Formats: sequence, structure tokens, C-alpha cells
Amino acid sequence: MKPYTRGDRIAGMIQVAITDLLRKKISNPKVEMATVSGVKLTADLRIADIYITVFGGKKKVAEAMEGFKQSKGFIKKSIAPGLGLKFMPELRFFHDDSFDKAAKMDALIQAASDSDVKTDESDEIDETDELPDLSMDSADPDSQDQ
Repeated sequence: MKPYTRGDRIAGMIQVAITDLLRKKISNPKVEMATVSGVKLTADLRIADIYITVFGGKKKVAEAMEGFKQSKGFIKKSIAPGLGLKFMPELRFFHDDSFDKAAKMDALIQAASDSDVKTDESDEIDETDELPDLSMDSADPDSQDQ
């Protein structure tokens, strides 16, 4: 038995096919800065949710999603022969904002790290401060006279 479902294999094929199509055949300027970040297919292989990453602001995202909506029929017709399916899944496009969230988290972590470095520099121990004696010689029960 294979470790992944047929839906997973077909989803991978759809992702590769759409990526190739974006690079080679679609000349719509609205989708030129878009990348297919993932495809999820329902168990019955009837609906493919395609996740798109767009670099740019909200305006670029809205334009790209509109471009994919306009190109849906062309995309479906172009990739269908290569998939070898009885029914071509319905294509639904979604903006994948996980990369935007990851960039924000990275910036927050970097900012926190930078503030920790500044705090650590001000909290350094002065070498002239005396440290308490933590030796255990006097409290060792084995060293007592019996």
C-alpha cells in the first residue's frame, strides 16, 4: 500500500501543471507575480483548492485573485489532458497568507532578540561584585566525626 492517497498524488500533479502553465503559457499580467504554494483535493477528487502566494500588497493580491478567476477555464482546459482523470476537479483559488504571517513572526522574533541583546548588555555583572561562597565543605554529612 502506498503511504499517501491518490488525492495527494493528483494534487501534486495539479500543482506542477499549474506552475508550468503560469511560467510558459499564461500572459495575464495580473498573475505574473503569483506562485502556487499548495493544492488540496477533496477525497472524491471533485474540488481542488489551490493556494496562491502573491508578492506585493493587498492590491496585488486582489488583482491576482481576479486574474485567476478570469483564467480558471483556460487553466482547467489546459491541465485536464495531462491528469488522466475521468472528471476534472473544480478549481477554487485562495490566497495563502502563511508566508506573510511567517515574515511578520520573523520580524517580531528579530525585534525581541534585538531588545534582549540590549537588556543583556546593561545587566552584565561587574567583576568587582563579590559572589557568595557556595562551597559545601562544612555542610557535608560524610565529613563529620563519628
